[in-house]
Amino acid sequence: MKWIGRRGSSNVEDRRGMSGGKIAMGGGIGTIVIVAIVWLLGGDPSRVLTGLTDQSYEQAATNSPAEDSMAQFVSVVLADTEEIWQKVFGEYGENYIPPKLVLFRGSVQSACGSASSASGPFYCSADEKIYIDLSFCDELRERFGAPGDFAIAYVIAHEVGHHVQYLLGTLEEVNNQRGRLSEVQANKLTVKLELQADYYAGVWAHHAQHTLDVVEPGDIKEALGAASAVGDDRLQMQSQGTIVPDAFTHGTSEQRMSWFRKGYDSGSLEGGDTFRRGAV
Repeated sequence: MKWIGRRGSSNVEDRRGMSGGKIAMGGGIGTIVIVAIVWLLGGDPSRVLTGLTDQSYEQAATNSPAEDSMAQFVSVVLADTEEIWQKVFGEYGENYIPPKLVLFRGSVQSACGSASSASGPFYCSADEKIYIDLSFCDELRERFGAPGDFAIAYVIAHEVGHHVQYLLGTLEEVNNQRGRLSEVQANKLTVKLELQADYYAGVWAHHAQHTLDVVEPGDIKEALGAASAVGDDRLQMQSQGTIVPDAFTHGTSEQRMSWFRKGYDSGSLEGGDTFRRGAV
């Protein structure tokens, strides 16, 4: 994917220097209070300020060049989703309100609760934010066998797809329905939701190629490889050696690739109704 030197998004929150979603102290009211207390006790405030400065610097320095490069890539992909979905929504006379994307390391606190890097990337509709630990990018390549920058772009576009569902009211409707269903039936409804997000990821890829001209040879294959790698049937077979369709929550590898491909071929919201009878 052509991304180096291109515009990044202003909707990225970098929390990699924070622990569990707590802000690392490097200035502001908290610092002023501590300095005042030290001064009243006869201490040297400059030593406190130096310590806080060193702490903030050490936290920032833990980001490797490779990770910072990936963070920049993620920002560019997010900017592309903003431009593309604003165009698509505009065709229907609607305004697209982009989500925030939160980069974290280890664990994070969201409006949907706390989560760890083991949770994988996720979208929280309560605060309209996408959360991703960049270590997942390595996991996608090493554990799931889905290398390439466009594989990561697909994952981001999928999570943005959930935000599109939120804006269109689909996400709230499905969440309301799931609360009245059995676990098996709720899982089937969740699969339809996830496959629609894959379709929307394909819509993004369509415009990334035909409108922005940033897709390179092999990119779509990388995205399809990622979609296949995170299919429920493949993940279940890897983890437990057997496949349990009633426990599916995202769809099979074939379904995920198919719906991404449909969105890529279409480039529009039409054709993405995974909820209609017989669609899945």
